Amino acid sequence: MDFGPVPLDEAEGAILAHSRLIEGRKLPKGHRLTAADLARLAAAGVDRLTVARPAPDDVGEDAAAARLAAALVPDPGAARLSLTTAFTGRVNLHATGPGVVALDAAAIHALNRIDPAITFATLPPFARVARGTLVGTVKIIAYAVAEASLARALATAPAAIRIRPVVHRSAGLILTEVPGQAAKLNAKAREITARRLEALGMDLAETVAVPHEAAAIAAALPGLAGDIALILTASATSDLHDTAPSGLVAAGGQMVRFGIPVDPGNLLFLGRLGARPVIGLPGCARSPALNGADWVLERVACGIDLTSDDLAAMGVGGLLTEIPIRPQPRERRP
Repeated sequence: MDFGPVPLDEAEGAILAHSRLIEGRKLPKGHRLTAADLARLAAAGVDRLTVARPAPDDVGEDAAAARLAAALVPDPGAARLSLTTAFTGRVNLHATGPGVVALDAAAIHALNRIDPAITFATLPPFARVARGTLVGTVKIIAYAVAEASLARALATAPAAIRIRPVVHRSAGLILTEVPGQAAKLNAKAREITARRLEALGMDLAETVAVPHEAAAIAAALPGLAGDIALILTASATSDLHDTAPSGLVAAGGQMVRFGIPVDPGNLLFLGRLGARPVIGLPGCARSPALNGADWVLERVACGIDLTSDDLAAMGVGGLLTEIPIRPQPRERRP
């Protein structure tokens, strides 16, 4: 593509690079110039324009953006994404329902290295989305790109992004109690948990309060309603063999991992009772602020079978905003 200033009499058919205001009317950038446009510009005293002139083998920005978006999302229904009509070289991708973002990061990195004029930006992997969330945007920066570059981009990242939908529709919550505990503590925990689930399109199927004892947790777990079992203890879980993990094992369950490198949220555990995921929530889950429990719950809700290694990998990017109400902030205040 040729780009630069040209005499006005050579600009017909070229693409206007910068908007111009003529006789109170705007000629927008990206407009293909006609003889009538040039006559108006000449009458206004304009003698040169900066224009873009695509080469014969170039693809216009809108056509290129539409083709790239179609390659990235060949089946929008299956990917649970909707695509906008290309405009000014851009196509936006929106989620059609709740879930988390799944993408081929290596392929997208490779795509963005092909030609600086061809770009695709996305939300981070596993970002939680709702219906209508902007998940990614294709943007052709130049007014046109070479067909050869576009062809490489189309082949580099086919079907590289989708939404993993929520597959578990409900969860049950076990809350433990200790002598002298204020009633509002568990009331708040139930309310905040219900709101977390609602954001994922899930229901809080049941809440059961039991004494802070492993045997009580073990007795409550098997009959707890919901696709996912959540446990939030009155006293923080501080060891693999503490009350809540011991209750899960006593019920016949298995531990995947206690402790994750996400702060706030370190004191979370993940396990299973049969096929049902069991999440031991950290105390910070009583706050609506983002914490490690959100990351684990969102992925489990979408049917992702997390391993200990998956949880360990959350450390990069796992330093989240501090929650002011934490009893032990990570930095001492002067």
